Amino acid sequence: MSRTYPGGLITKTPVVPSGPYVCGTAPGIWTIDQMLTWQKAGLWPSATGGQAPGTFAIFALGRSSCVNSTIKDKYTYSGDVNAVATSATVGSRDQSAAGNATRGIFALGFTTTAVTTRNKHTYSGCVVASATSASVVNYQGSATGNSTRGIFALGQTCTAYSTTRNIYTYSGDTNGAAAAASVASRGGAAAGNSTIGIFALGNFCCGCSITPITTRNKYTYATCTSASATAASTTGGCSAAATGNSAAGIFALGGGTTTRNKYTYSGDVNAVATASSTGSNFGAAAGNSTIGIFAIGQNLTTRNKYTYSGCVSASATASSAGTSGGSAASNGTTGVNI
Repeated sequence: MSRTYPGGLITKTPVVPSGPYVCGTAPGIWTIDQMLTWQKAGLWPSATGGQAPGTFAIFALGRSSCVNSTIKDKYTYSGDVNAVATSATVGSRDQSAAGNATRGIFALGFTTTAVTTRNKHTYSGCVVASATSASVVNYQGSATGNSTRGIFALGQTCTAYSTTRNIYTYSGDTNGAAAAASVASRGGAAAGNSTIGIFALGNFCCGCSITPITTRNKYTYATCTSASATAASTTGGCSAAATGNSAAGIFALGGGTTTRNKYTYSGDVNAVATASSTGSNFGAAAGNSTIGIFAIGQNLTTRNKYTYSGCVSASATASSAGTSGGSAASNGTTGVNI
């Protein structure tokens, strides 16, 4: 059995199993140790595996009714069904999250103080456990990634705005240093595809007056490099939100505005997108290849559904409680993290 060519298939691109959900595949013939390796990574198909990728998102509600909550919702796109999901390990706000088709990594942000704590939400079984901590305490960060890693911009670290980013590798749950942001900031948002992530930096501290900025960075995963990206159409405010598909990201600028931008990755083109139904701030967003679900924040239960084809925004099923400073991750988007 060839160990050079996974599955015994001689191809230019190595075969990768597409599990663990029931419709997953592992073409070819595999050794037991290869199967065990992919099972450990959560990518080996299983007859009892979880839902197919791109079918739901997990929303951590953050601060709800003036209390830092542990509440999470599971939003199933088909039928727009909202249900309670397994809670976080501790109540928090000012979070960020990224993940792939099998798990979401949730940085908890601020509990009673800024923390390094992260949770791993395994979609199959809806199991929540500890994840590898951030390199330093942080809150009001942002995150995006591909199928193998998530890039976490830490935002505010203790008393200072930061340029620090971490790279979280899902296989092995390791945390390391990533290329820094161009400006120390917090309250940003991020979205991307399988090769790049676009980070809207949010706001920075100017003597220390909180100043919203239009600055964005482009993070290239293959080389771990950060460069300038096309700026937002206008300044937003604290804790924006973003999600998208393989072609474009939709950025809700926050700051109590209804403004959204559409960032097309090919050509780095920014344009105005369809506005939200009400002003958003401290929101969260996740989606699949066709729609994005935006939690408006501001301790409201309001959510919007953004359909990428046609750029249509409509009402989505509300959250189970008010939400502010939460985060969200989906179980995969084709061309992004699967």
